[in-house]
Amino acid sequence: MNFELADPGSDGVVVEIDASAEVWFSSFVHDNERRIRQALTTALGSDLAHDATAEALAYVWEHRQRVESMENPAGYVYRVGLNWGRRTARRRAVLFPSIVADDSEWFEPGLPDALAALTEKQRLVVYLVHGHAWSLSEVADLLQVSKGTAQKHMERGMTRLRRQMKVDL
Repeated sequence: MNFELADPGSDGVVVEIDASAEVWFSSFVHDNERRIRQALTTALGSDLAHDATAEALAYVWEHRQRVESMENPAGYVYRVGLNWGRRTARRRAVLFPSIVADDSEWFEPGLPDALAALTEKQRLVVYLVHGHAWSLSEVADLLQVSKGTAQKHMERGMTRLRRQMKVDL
């Protein structure tokens, strides 16, 4: 089933929308948006992550036939958002939200700086696995690397974090 809509800004040009494409896109967003945003927040910081996610999802809509046929569309869309964010940020430092001292939960105040000091891939793997309960397989799929490579990034990242936080284990 197809729908025809007149584009209001184009002097009556008719845009045809395939209903099955809209269903696929809605399903893709429902299944992947949160995880893509989490990963982009880790890579780019919270100030750029929402915009990068929106840009990446707009790309999906524009190129849905190509993206739909991919083996790992979520990983590809993460890369689209990451590249957009990098072009926009021009290598500025990743900023994590400041930790507010209250009675709800305890957080180590040095953690945001320690995470920011990790390499991008180490930070992604550590934060997604330990902060958002992703499996190593899920992170490996997103980063389009092997599970062993994701494991190595996590081990190295945790070693650096422990060293920076002066945690004895």
